[in-house]
Amino acid sequence: MSKNTVDVVLIGGGIMSATLGTLIKQVRPDWSIEIFESRGEVATESSNGWNNAGTGHAALCELNYMPEGKDGSMSTAKAVAINEQFQLSREWWSTLIERGILGEPSSFINSTPHMTFVSGEDNVDYLRRRFELLKDEPLFADMEFSDDPQQIAEWAPLLIDRRAKDEVVAATRSESGTDVDFGSLTRQLFDYLEREGATLNLAHEVTKLKRHDDGTWDVHVRNLAGYGTSLMKAKFVFVGAGGGALSLLQSSGIPEIKGFGGFPISGKFLKTSNPEVVKLHQAKVYGKAAVGAPPMSVPHLDTRIIDGEQSLLFGPYAGFSPNFLKKGSWLDLPLSIRTHNIGPMIKVGLTEFALEKYLISEVFASREKQLESLRQYMPTARSEDWEMITAGQRVQVMKNDPEKGGILQFGTEIITGAEGSIAGLLGASPGASTAVFAMLGVLEKCFPEQYANEWEQKFKQQVPALGEGLNSRPEAAKESLARTNRILELAPAAQAAEVEVEAGAAL
Repeated sequence: MSKNTVDVVLIGGGIMSATLGTLIKQVRPDWSIEIFESRGEVATESSNGWNNAGTGHAALCELNYMPEGKDGSMSTAKAVAINEQFQLSREWWSTLIERGILGEPSSFINSTPHMTFVSGEDNVDYLRRRFELLKDEPLFADMEFSDDPQQIAEWAPLLIDRRAKDEVVAATRSESGTDVDFGSLTRQLFDYLEREGATLNLAHEVTKLKRHDDGTWDVHVRNLAGYGTSLMKAKFVFVGAGGGALSLLQSSGIPEIKGFGGFPISGKFLKTSNPEVVKLHQAKVYGKAAVGAPPMSVPHLDTRIIDGEQSLLFGPYAGFSPNFLKKGSWLDLPLSIRTHNIGPMIKVGLTEFALEKYLISEVFASREKQLESLRQYMPTARSEDWEMITAGQRVQVMKNDPEKGGILQFGTEIITGAEGSIAGLLGASPGASTAVFAMLGVLEKCFPEQYANEWEQKFKQQVPALGEGLNSRPEAAKESLARTNRILELAPAAQAAEVEVEAGAAL
């Protein structure tokens, strides 16, 4: 590579870079794009199908988007906002299928009911009140509630089979849920970018970013195949490197990154591909997080369809590694500490005792303890059917707070700086599901004039709900869901296979 100036450099071969690059090509096909990925292929970290839950996060089943206040109050605002963001993804993917950019819908998205399952009188009461608030929201109109074990068994037999007769349980169910293979989606988007002239540089690691007075960036690149280092000059840089984003944004010297730190959490899942087990569970079933557990550690028993293979995953189980990436370095965490973020990081360490206790218990949990967690959702689970797989690394954001000194940020955080010439994304859930919303936000912040004067109208042709919302417009919501269901070939999932289930059978 030479030091020729390109319009856009995308760092990281995940769903965020793939989405941003494709959005840019839709409005500026003449712009040159260089993509750098340190691994030998794209979608190997958090975007890989086996490294995430594949849930199209629409708040249909995730309780952390609707927490209960100390006074018992709840608000639907965040749940509705998350659902709205996912609808933008559905609309955009539908447009890309119509334009031949994406292939067969089933190659990356499939209908999979989303359920929430709880036990205990207090939790059942909470779930019932949550349902009562959500059922009148247009985007949640198909949600059902039941505290009848026989009904729940029809929805998801494995939740009830051999469960104690006197156990109080309840569930909600939304047939409009989906399972998404973000790895396949990412690969298809990068294939399109390459066809449109973008250059994908695999096994190339960006090591440093330096800004010039004219607003351009020197992108320092190391060729991991052993061919030395080089420079690429860019007008705009996006850092979508997952756990590697923090260090690169720090190297850029932009003041907006000051005060930010990262805390890595490993993820693991129990997996089964036993067809006799898999056929009995056709849903994504979320429960309540353990005390102190981060939102991304909410337990769930999921149908997964990855590369055409159907399986079940249960987890995630948390672990600890100082790596910021699954294939990262043990030095990632210590090397990320700066004078400007050590204060917030220490403050978080001194206040997040519940999280620390949770992580320690998870790290030292035995195989039997892990199976006990599974059996809370699937009482009939047999150890020989399940194997433990290592999923991706998640880096929880820690940042300065004027009042508390430092807080742990659960969610995603977009950092922009240098008059819009650089942007990066930090954080974890809901991540991939809301990539379209997040990357449209990057373009609006970094290219405000082009976005307002020209791009927004073009994007609205691809994403009709952009800037309008759906939940406040019931007819528009109905039309959007019908359109995307048709194009994405989504339909209510078939009922789980009929099995004889004794709801009151002994454990």
